[in-house]
Amino acid sequence: MFRFKQFSVDQTGCAMKINTDGVLLGAMAGEGTSSNILDIGTGTGVIALMLAQRFINAKIDAVEIDEQAAATAKSNFTNSPFENRLTLFSTGFEQFFESHPEKKYDLVISNPPFYINSLQSPGAKINLAKHAAEGFFERLISTLAARLTEQGTGWLILPVDTAELVKDLVKQYGLHLKKITTIHSFKDDAAHREMLAFGRSNEPLIADKFVIYDKPKVYTEMYRGILQDFLTIF
Repeated sequence: MFRFKQFSVDQTGCAMKINTDGVLLGAMAGEGTSSNILDIGTGTGVIALMLAQRFINAKIDAVEIDEQAAATAKSNFTNSPFENRLTLFSTGFEQFFESHPEKKYDLVISNPPFYINSLQSPGAKINLAKHAAEGFFERLISTLAARLTEQGTGWLILPVDTAELVKDLVKQYGLHLKKITTIHSFKDDAAHREMLAFGRSNEPLIADKFVIYDKPKVYTEMYRGILQDFLTIF
């Protein structure tokens, strides 16, 4: 059980446990107000729960293809203060939209599987959580191109090499990059992740840098500031 300030997250049966990528996406994705949000590959449900805390009027749908993880996420939603605004769908995102062709969203977020054409991890659950089949990201971006509202945005957090692939796909499907945040462990380290925001409208690109540690085991003020409303250690 991982306890946040306003909710707790049971991680039973989830191959992908709570991690830095997920909590950063949950704390940073989206701007202004969002009323209809979709979390693709919700896992434990932690990102959806963080967004429910941040966007107090939003209705949030979450999809998860792994049945056991979906059951855990549903339980986490039920046991949270935001239960009436969170809905879990135990399915893949493509099947979800086939069943709900009318749905569009002003914010779609995902901390997706990101190892492409790499050696598969032992264990089916870890494979499902961490490894993207060839063509996964093209299917994801093409779907979002059809399912974002006119002013809607998609947000992903990815390894740097995978982010380059996704940037190209965003352009191919008529979307525009709005923001790129490079994420670094220490200020002089190379980026190990990029957070991408994209949408239909063409606006000046914002590029910024996010650093996690000042020194080993000492978080930066930017990290503490972005997560102080969530993590009990701050």
